[in-house]
Amino acid sequence: MHDPNPTDVVETPTGESEDLAAALPTDRFLDRELSWLAFNQRVLELAEDPTLPVLDRAKFVAIFASNLDEFFMVRVAGLKRRIATGIAVRAASGYTPREVLENIWAKSHELQLEQARLFKQEVLPHLTQDGIALLHFDELTPAEKAEVELFFHAKVFPVLTPLAVDPSHPFPYISGLSLNLAVVVRNPVTGTELFARVKVPPLLPRFVEVSPSRFVPLEDIIAAHLDELFPGMEIQQTHAFRVTRNEDVEVEEDDAENLLKALERELMRRRFGPPVRLEVEESIDPHVLELLIDELGISEQEVFRLPGPLDLTGLWTLYGLDRPDLKQRTFVPRTSAQLTEVETASAPDVLAVMREHDVLLHHPYDSFSTSVQLFLEQAALDPNVLAIKQTLYRTSGDSPIVDALIAAAQAGKQVLALVEIKARFDEQNNIEWARKLEEAGVHVVYGLVGLKTHSKLSMVVRDDGDQLRRYCHVGTGNYHPKTARLYEDFGLLTCDPAVGEDVSNLFNVLSGYSMNTNYHRFLVAPHSVRTGLVERIEREVAHHRDGRPAGIRFKCNSVVDEEVIDALYRASQAGVPVDVWVRGICAIRPGVPGVSENVRVISILGRFLEHSRAYCFENGGNREVWIGSADLMHRNLDRRVETLVSLVDPEEVADVEALFDFAFDARTSSWSLEPDGTWTRHLVNDGGERLRDYQESLIALKKKRLFAP
Repeated sequence: MHDPNPTDVVETPTGESEDLAAALPTDRFLDRELSWLAFNQRVLELAEDPTLPVLDRAKFVAIFASNLDEFFMVRVAGLKRRIATGIAVRAASGYTPREVLENIWAKSHELQLEQARLFKQEVLPHLTQDGIALLHFDELTPAEKAEVELFFHAKVFPVLTPLAVDPSHPFPYISGLSLNLAVVVRNPVTGTELFARVKVPPLLPRFVEVSPSRFVPLEDIIAAHLDELFPGMEIQQTHAFRVTRNEDVEVEEDDAENLLKALERELMRRRFGPPVRLEVEESIDPHVLELLIDELGISEQEVFRLPGPLDLTGLWTLYGLDRPDLKQRTFVPRTSAQLTEVETASAPDVLAVMREHDVLLHHPYDSFSTSVQLFLEQAALDPNVLAIKQTLYRTSGDSPIVDALIAAAQAGKQVLALVEIKARFDEQNNIEWARKLEEAGVHVVYGLVGLKTHSKLSMVVRDDGDQLRRYCHVGTGNYHPKTARLYEDFGLLTCDPAVGEDVSNLFNVLSGYSMNTNYHRFLVAPHSVRTGLVERIEREVAHHRDGRPAGIRFKCNSVVDEEVIDALYRASQAGVPVDVWVRGICAIRPGVPGVSENVRVISILGRFLEHSRAYCFENGGNREVWIGSADLMHRNLDRRVETLVSLVDPEEVADVEALFDFAFDARTSSWSLEPDGTWTRHLVNDGGERLRDYQESLIALKKKRLFAP
């Protein structure tokens, strides 16, 4: 395997790169925000697939809704904030900030209307046909209405608080993502019409099961009993509405010691961010809508008129039904075949296997619980283990990983946990279990000021008698046992001394005052990931120019970084084939004559969330493959600590390359990106036969103990 030291890179002459860069067109980048909306449109297209079981279609409708909520809370809110403060600049796509925002509004309206149509006209009828009914209150049977009556008085009425709006009662604060009822009542004595708001309790079920597999929206139940909230008044109108607010977190990190407290304060402020979207039922009265717009201070373009029910994230309730006949067949991960070579009576001896050879894991096809989790659990109990060091970006509150670290600390081992408490929307959870770790005697640090620690690293130091050996795990995904069953990721278990030294050096940077930036098998952001990848792209150009095998293959979640994209364009112009496999955002325009005709971009979505990152280079026939935590975005390359590790085992390299071969094969279903930014889904071949599903095929192969096709 080629030594990945950057000093060995064959660089393209500077003058040649500058000439090629000058020849690149100014409109060469797709807009990142519109590309994200195109990604969420692909999620919605999964829900449109009639061959999927109906509860899986409902699940994808819910995922689409949840994704869009986060997009508005973070991306749209951030864009509005930058426009308001005057710091927004023209996007790399060439759009002005206002043009980006207007395009977002237009496309989001289109997508939400399509979501509503899909649910009402396709998903809901199939649910009904299969015995799952989502009903209005007036469609319930007398017995069901009696059941609802009991439920309302026992569970709902005591927590409702109607808030009047009049000269002595100001318009109430509407919390983000809460579902609300706008109620117009009439005083029968004076004839005066009054407005009130009733919040739908968020801790109660979104869809209430009134009899087996028959549900009614909670807001319908409340609307049917408004006379009990406003006795003596006449209920004139009831309209559901929902507000999305800016919920992105901004924390000044001048004092790292106070980061925890600063973040807690910011989380309290998050609930009061400005509104960025108002969703209303399409039947809403114009005067009521005008009142909401005025009081919330939003524009007409931020109003989304939709068929009810609003907030289809609630469809997770239906997906939770015990109806395996209406879902894809349950997939049970298997222990990696490489880990079953050295076993105890009940489980693989992970450390013993690692002493024999490296293990490349591919989750969720390879079980996380019998590999990475077991690695840390066995290390915690091993009397010869002296120390454990671990990064934690996202994990669950009841995580066995956290439990293992606590057990190790309580056993007297030296345990360091680098906790990233700024992991978006997991901040509060991370604060809580960070304190739990500290109370157990774990040394908890919060990384570097100004940088998020996104690297996925574990290191176990063990006294093996003849030497102290470092056992390491380098991954592409979080140490989260639940998401490890749903996210596709790579992980490398290794005892290679070079990796051990790299991990040790990086932990010293993160927890101490080390300034080291030199590594053997690592590329580490923000110092060397972008430069390392660009150097290797330019090396492929040199290989191609000199007649040696050349080619570039990237797999990641997002591709936005202009410097890396321009390097890929230059490679394409030189004749180097470039394959990009992206899940979400992609700012590349493939297939543009003279610029990117040698670039192909595909996307694959399915039951698992494609989350791994891999960067492959043909390298003159001596293939080089890197896996790790870094996506090709500014935040990953400039504002995060990210790690890529090179694979040195030829079989591991071949396994990753085989996955690319399978994904890009014309017989595999995927989406392909067109030069104008549209995505084309490929489901059937020219003969009308359905193409093979990438993930389902890997499931079948894994059952046969095959790593890859």
